[in-house]
Amino acid sequence: MASCPRHLTLRTSWVYAARGGNFAKTMLRLAGERASLSVIDDQFGAPTSAELLADVTAHALRAAMARPELAGTYHCVAGGETSWYAYAQFVLERARALGWALKAGPEQVQPVPTTSYPTPARRPLNSRLSTAKLQQAFGLQLPHWQVHAERLLQEITPPSAPSAPSAKAP
Repeated sequence: MASCPRHLTLRTSWVYAARGGNFAKTMLRLAGERASLSVIDDQFGAPTSAELLADVTAHALRAAMARPELAGTYHCVAGGETSWYAYAQFVLERARALGWALKAGPEQVQPVPTTSYPTPARRPLNSRLSTAKLQQAFGLQLPHWQVHAERLLQEITPPSAPSAPSAKAP
């Protein structure tokens, strides 16, 4: 950005948080209602938590304030990659382990191509972003996407699930 040489821009994709709607919550709701699910298997990216983005932003801002030469544009996504299909399977597998009552488990998720779900906005098949520049510039190692996805599931696990902490006093 020539008009603003001291900038810090983080490009990201597949962002989610525990609050509000997101893909994992949608899969959990649908798996609680239906015996099988169809999920797109030809779009790839890395589910990235808002929590991770906030942490990286704070770290990068501190560093860039001390070292203005770090200003620039960076890609910021969680480590690893997956498809929506594999992400859905992971969510349902981990939710079952946390005690969610589901009609459809990971084995009932059927892979389908993007063309099965036409949308007004075209979705990129490849949302993968290289974070090498970000990690090198700021000395970061980004966690695999499953780390924060697991944390999300633990945070939103219903109180009635067996693995959820009990509110009863001992």
